[in-house]
Amino acid sequence: MKSLDAANDNDTGNQTARTRQIWQPRIAHHLTDGDARQIMHNVTGFFRVLAEWARAEKMAAAANDNASTKEGEARHDR
Repeated sequence: MKSLDAANDNDTGNQTARTRQIWQPRIAHHLTDGDARQIMHNVTGFFRVLAEWARAEKMAAAANDNASTKEGEARHDR
């Protein structure tokens, strides 16, 4: 049975190879493994930011809905 570290190393190697395969045709110079790892890091970070923005927008919308509901309740109490 492989250790988790060895399995993770293999998975990282596969991800690096796949990243190079996808991006190499789009980039003029030869991509190294380090270049591929940097691309993976950048793309992951980009989507992490998008996910954070989406969560923040949902929370803001929920807070606005909650405030609107409470405001409507207060008008009915008068």
